[in-house]
Amino acid sequence: MTTTDTRIVLTIEQAAQRLGIGRTTMYALVKTGQIRTVTIGRLRRVPAFCLDEYVQNLLTDSTTLPNAA
Repeated sequence: MTTTDTRIVLTIEQAAQRLGIGRTTMYALVKTGQIRTVTIGRLRRVPAFCLDEYVQNLLTDSTTLPNAA
C-alpha cells in the first residue's frame, strides 16, 4: 500500500493520480462541484472518501440512463 492510499486528505494532484485523470480535469471536477473539497488554512484538499463518492455517483448516473439502441 502506498502513502497516498493511507492519507485522509489528498492534494489535487494526488487525487487526480488516484482517479487516473489529468490535473486539469480534476480542477474542472472540483470547480463544478462534482468532487467536494475542504480548505485547511490556505490549502485545498480532497478528502479520500469524496473520490469514492464521485465514482459511486458515476455508477448510479450511468445505470439510470436509458438504453441506447
